[in-house]
Amino acid sequence: MFERLDQIAARYEELGEQLALPEIVSDQQKYQKLAKQHRDLQEVVESYRDYQQVQTGIADAKAMLNETDADIRAMAEEELTQLEERLPKIEEELKLALLPKDPNDEKNVILEIRAGTGGDEASLFVAEVFRMYSRFAEQHRWKVEVLSSSESSVGGLKEVIAIIEGNKVYSQLKYESGVHRVQRVPATETQGRVHTSAITVAVLPEAEDVDVKIEAKDLRIDTFCSSGPGGQSVNTTYSAVRITHIPTNTVVSCQDEKSQIKNREKGMRVLRARLYEIEMEKQQQALAKERKQQVGSGDRSEKIRTYNFPQNRLTDHRIGLTIHQLADVMEGRLQPVIDALTSHFNAERLKAETASAA
Repeated sequence: MFERLDQIAARYEELGEQLALPEIVSDQQKYQKLAKQHRDLQEVVESYRDYQQVQTGIADAKAMLNETDADIRAMAEEELTQLEERLPKIEEELKLALLPKDPNDEKNVILEIRAGTGGDEASLFVAEVFRMYSRFAEQHRWKVEVLSSSESSVGGLKEVIAIIEGNKVYSQLKYESGVHRVQRVPATETQGRVHTSAITVAVLPEAEDVDVKIEAKDLRIDTFCSSGPGGQSVNTTYSAVRITHIPTNTVVSCQDEKSQIKNREKGMRVLRARLYEIEMEKQQQALAKERKQQVGSGDRSEKIRTYNFPQNRLTDHRIGLTIHQLADVMEGRLQPVIDALTSHFNAERLKAETASAA
């Protein structure tokens, strides 16, 4: 492991020197490419340097234990205890940093939220969960753009599809896919009984043209009049677009824009993401080890989380996490949940990697 870390540290220094060269600075395309490589190595190198400093500190503290001065020995013992407690945590960070990166972590995401069981109550919860993710995105300075939405009669959303653009969006949201269950007393309930409803959340990494090749002959594109609010131009012009990918029978509709061209562009972004997800699932199923790691982490048919409003409680069933700050979570303060999920699944990956190496 340490031989590899030395190579990574040397490469990091080399890239830093190259980024200072005038001929690299003047070539923006090359500069951006090298800068990204440099950034990608930074976390590993910083952890490694931290590890080396701790090891040096431990060696120095042990040497000081031979001092004749009692105060110096006591100080050395205290420092040695602190450093030895830190060492296992840094070693764990290094092992995690050396795991293969998820190639999708840097990508934007297509977020799809749909009402499931529960009728009107489920549609209201769709709107609230979309607001929760939008608030979370604001905290990270991500951009949220609605690609398609369908309102319910009670002011909720039957479904909403949006793109979230920003820095490492998929790395933060990739464990949110699944069935989200809500338990509360609906506004329409006259006897105060708690109802259970469910919605589905899908987080798809946005695919670029290079990720998914779509042939024009494989597409059927239909246009129709948009429905819903928007005035006469929306309801009387054929601006809405329905795109069908014939080989997979994947259908995408988009009608939020007044322009047919813009609706088509948005629809193609969603289609690329869905086809990319299909391809990823094929790859995961072909690799038994990888598939095993995915069980319980992103299957949309699985109930992953319960939001219990009467008890102000959120429970993530995959990792046994329960917190009693549901009101805060619904305001977008989702980071503690995201961090707990990331830590859990990283530990699972590390365990699987260690087992396979053995």
